[in-house]
Amino acid sequence: MDTVTILLSSFILSVTGLLVFIWSLRHRLFNATSAAANVIFSPGEIGQGEEPAASPQQRAGLALPVQGQDRRTPSAAEQAAMEQELAERVEADRSSAFVTFVFLACSVVWLLVATAAGLTSSIKLHEPDWLVQYPWLTFGRIRTIHLNAVAYGWAPMAALGIAIWLLPRLLKTHLVGGRFAIFGAMLWNAGLIAGLGCIAAGLSDGLEWLEIPWQVDLLLVAGGALVGLPLVYTLQSRKVHHLYVSIWYMGAALFWFPILFLVGNLPAVHFGVQQAAMNWWFGHNVLGLFYTPMAVASVYYFLPKIIGRPVQSYNLSLLGFWTLAFFYGQVGGHHLIGGPVPGWLITLSIVQSVMMVIPVISFSINQHMTMRGHFSKLVYSPTLRFIVLGGMMYTLSSIQGSIEALRSVNTVAHFTHFTVAHAHLGLYGFFSMVMFGAIYFVMPRVMAWEWPYPKLIAAHFWLVVVGFGIYFVGLSIGGWLQGLAMLDAGRPFMDSVNVTIPWLKSRTVGGAVMTIGHLVFAWHFAAMALRYGPRRVGAALLHTRGDSSAPASNLAGA
Repeated sequence: MDTVTILLSSFILSVTGLLVFIWSLRHRLFNATSAAANVIFSPGEIGQGEEPAASPQQRAGLALPVQGQDRRTPSAAEQAAMEQELAERVEADRSSAFVTFVFLACSVVWLLVATAAGLTSSIKLHEPDWLVQYPWLTFGRIRTIHLNAVAYGWAPMAALGIAIWLLPRLLKTHLVGGRFAIFGAMLWNAGLIAGLGCIAAGLSDGLEWLEIPWQVDLLLVAGGALVGLPLVYTLQSRKVHHLYVSIWYMGAALFWFPILFLVGNLPAVHFGVQQAAMNWWFGHNVLGLFYTPMAVASVYYFLPKIIGRPVQSYNLSLLGFWTLAFFYGQVGGHHLIGGPVPGWLITLSIVQSVMMVIPVISFSINQHMTMRGHFSKLVYSPTLRFIVLGGMMYTLSSIQGSIEALRSVNTVAHFTHFTVAHAHLGLYGFFSMVMFGAIYFVMPRVMAWEWPYPKLIAAHFWLVVVGFGIYFVGLSIGGWLQGLAMLDAGRPFMDSVNVTIPWLKSRTVGGAVMTIGHLVFAWHFAAMALRYGPRRVGAALLHTRGDSSAPASNLAGA
């Protein structure tokens, strides 16, 4: 089956499935009054945005009425119910505050470790003789340290911290089993420290994303299992009848990841071609079935809360969940194009990669329609900038991934820096941006304290956006030129190396700018944790009767 046939058949199947789903809905697709989408709001709260990271000036801008939106005053009954639920929300936030802080603090530390290792490995790509006197700083080790510090340090610590904070809010109850999560975090971080130490010493399992020796991985498995217990216990004590879609995404991710990690690390089970197939089954699924659903769950909560309106189509959010679960499982096989792998497996992977257009389009339409009329709030909301940009990057990275899976494109892009750029578009442009925004939203609730220097949030945003733009564009161009050079039989291999040098230098420049942004973020996080700087507590509070922009002094930390 050639690429054109695969593309056309997959597109027809995707569009047909989407049309059938839309046609079969009992209610209109863009029904803005879906009760299920309103569950994250208390009575009378819709229309009142929540943005703890905003300064007083930004809050004033967020409170401006949206053209065409009715801003009615809640009734006395709604106001009383809202105040009662907000008081309960305060208690829910307090129950998860310490556990959330532990995870987010660990994530920031691992972000700095991963950033230092990543910038070092980037420099060594065009300056290979730099720091060669230290074995653990050779490219093969420091690049692997970077990957694992991101994949098992920054990313899961941030995602799990946000999930633990969201659970009590979404289930409208206290966090149950927080001590298990703390102990799990201790085991996880101990395992990661030991794993990175093994890699630095030259001990590795030799599989991408699975380099940490399996004996050490047992600590991560045990830690991850303990972290998952609060989800089970808190679900059992929930006070809501409907589970909001964010719970679906987070719950599935927290059960998918242990299975993926355990199967991927089973010793003496996978060999040869089967091992390669398993490797990319794990490598792709950990992105699509753990990081992606955790980030999408965050978008579906924080975006509506900030702008004060429910998600436009709750049905589309469910469509995105189920199609992600159904189509993503075999996507990783397209990394084996050209290898000694059965052709049907490659074709199945390509078809499922293209079918991913369904959850991606579902999410993209939902985000755009929810933000319609509210895009002006991007000017005033520090969190919303990260969240919305991250959602857009999800669309771009997923569509690029579907196209890159096609044989004609894969022939050029595979084994080049183009694939590295694509991986960073997903894990950084999408996932990390969403996590940055979520952390800015959550920390004022965790600490009952405002971010001391709001301008540093804007500085962080522009530094990482500009830096990543330089990084991604340069690496994409250099990788494509590299692929074309390698396919030209009349050119020596060194041409494919030399053509990338200017673009690898641009990667380092972009990475250096991103590093500055991460240092700004980490310093601001530490200042918040130590309550250093100007005393600002206004935006950490909630609304009072009859004044949608004024904080209520009796709900500090809500």
